[in-house]
Amino acid sequence: MRRALAADGYEAVTIEGLAESAEVSKQTIYRWWPSKAAILGEALLEGSVPGADVAVPMTADLGADLRAWFSAMSAGLARPEGVALARALIEVTAADPELGLILNERLAAPIREWVAERVSRGRADGDVRADVDAAAIADQFIAMASYFALIGQPLSAERVEETVVRLLRGIAG
Repeated sequence: MRRALAADGYEAVTIEGLAESAEVSKQTIYRWWPSKAAILGEALLEGSVPGADVAVPMTADLGADLRAWFSAMSAGLARPEGVALARALIEVTAADPELGLILNERLAAPIREWVAERVSRGRADGDVRADVDAAAIADQFIAMASYFALIGQPLSAERVEETVVRLLRGIAG
């Protein structure tokens, strides 16, 4: 499924093509899954989710860490597979809202964990105000990274810088 998505996009993936690739009949596919959205959803639940594997080491510099995170996330999601999966995730969510919520949470959880840890360290260092909601910051990260994945472009260095500068102004201790 991932290869087909990366090569041709979600719209071009068909049950017939998936059956042919798996060397089974269409009926076999439909016995297990009601739609290609359900197939993609299961594949994502069982496999890795693009963007969830971004590992950015934390340093003493909050701004540098945020820049590094945005740059790494953006580069990963700008690859053809990341773009195709981001777009497909929207279609899965539209076709099966319950599955979409599960998948979106799976993608968001590692980001929220990283942001919560980084904000906690920032608070301890006096760089972040005590009233800053780490989940709200994480949601902004997710929204921005998702938007650029949907349009198929990495965040420019200028956009990363402007985002981090504005964010730091808003949460500074």
